[in-house]
Parts: sequence; structure tokens; C-alpha cells
Amino acid sequence: MRSVPPPSTRPASAVQAALVLQICAVTALTVFEQARGERLAQEIAALGGDPRAPGAQALVGPVTVFAVLVILVAVTTAAAGAAHLVWLARARRYAAETAGAPSRPSSGAPGSRPSPGAPSRPSAAPVLAAWFTPGLNLVAPPVLVDRLWRASRTPADHRASWLALLAAWWLSWLAALALLLRLFLSPAPGAADLTGIGPVELAVVTVSALLCGATVRRITRIQTESVLHRVRTAADPVGSEVQGLAYQGF
Repeated sequence: MRSVPPPSTRPASAVQAALVLQICAVTALTVFEQARGERLAQEIAALGGDPRAPGAQALVGPVTVFAVLVILVAVTTAAAGAAHLVWLARARRYAAETAGAPSRPSSGAPGSRPSPGAPSRPSAAPVLAAWFTPGLNLVAPPVLVDRLWRASRTPADHRASWLALLAAWWLSWLAALALLLRLFLSPAPGAADLTGIGPVELAVVTVSALLCGATVRRITRIQTESVLHRVRTAADPVGSEVQGLAYQGF
């Protein structure tokens, strides 16, 4: 069986780009909300739902801007979620492939079949189930990402720092979800704005997106380092063993 090349960085780059766009869209909506939201909400309420009322035409521009910003937030959030799912599925598949790859290239003919003990390619079904099953999606995604880390890690990667990053990402994601659900499902009595999104919500969403990007970068990095470690092991087994002991603190 052939050796596995380093992982493609395109899925990880797509996640990073989508998260940046999401932060920009949420920032733009928050700025609009803070600068114009309260006054625009009052002006819309004063029309009484009549698009032909005096002054309704003057609100077409601001309302259109608001609608576009809301659509951008929804689209970029969906794109970030889709990119993360694609990256996670491909990273799990890559981890399975490297687990079944030999330490050095096989001398057999190209196209030789994998050994019977080689792991099968994982399905994307667990990824979809982890994110879209109600209740399960509150705990399963970080567990799935942690399993990926354990399948990909090199001796140089320390678990304590990884768990801290993983926990910070997931807690910030749950906090962002709770804040947004509170705004859209249980608006505050007497609230005179459009969405209720403010600096606190923006800060939590931004932190969650940045930490999500950090977990993606870290796993992509260690998968690349894992391939290099396997190559060094094949080239110099004794030196690589000594280096691995040094990584672990021996």
C-alpha cells in the first residue's frame, strides 16, 4: 500500500475564510443595529404596517440594508457550518487512511490492495448525526473533534492545552447559541430595536469563531506533522524513537 501524502489544506482554509466572513457580517449587522436599529424600529412601528403610509418610502433604503445584512449573516453562518462539516469529514477520513498506512512505502506494485487489518474509510454519517441530532448536538461535536485529535496527534502535541482549547471553543459556541436564541425566541419586554444584537453578542460570536478556527488549524497542523514524523521514523527509526521520548518529557 502506498504511503499517505500530507493532508490538503483547502478544507481548513475554507473554514477559516467562512469564519472571517461570518465575523464581518455579524459585525456589520451589529454596527447597523447600534447606529440605526432603535430609530428604524420606532419608524416602522409608527407606520402601523401600512406600506403606503406617509414616510414609508423613505424607509425603503434602511429596511433593504437591514434585510441584506440579516441575509449575509445567515448565509455566512450556514457557509461556515457547511465548511466545518466538510473539513471534519475529510479530516476523519484522512486520519483513518494514515492509521492504515505503513511507516514506509510498500515495494509492491501500484494499486495493491490494503492489508486486511487496515481500517475502513469512516462515513460522514456520524458527523451529520453529531451536529443535527437534537440534544446530542450539545455534546457530541466536541467529542468527535477530540477523537479526531487523538487519531491524528503527534508525540509533540500536548493534551492539556488541546483540551483547554476544545473546551473554550465549545463553551463559547454554546454561549453564543444561548444568547442568540434568547434574542430571537424571548425578546425583552418593551425592546425597541430590530434584532437585539449588541456588543456582547458580537464579542461572544467572534470569540467562538476564532476558537473554532484555532481547533481546525491545530488538527490540520498535527496531521501534517504526523506524516513528517512517519517519514522520519521510516528514514531513521532509532533517532525518531529518541526524539519521541524527548517530546514526552523522558
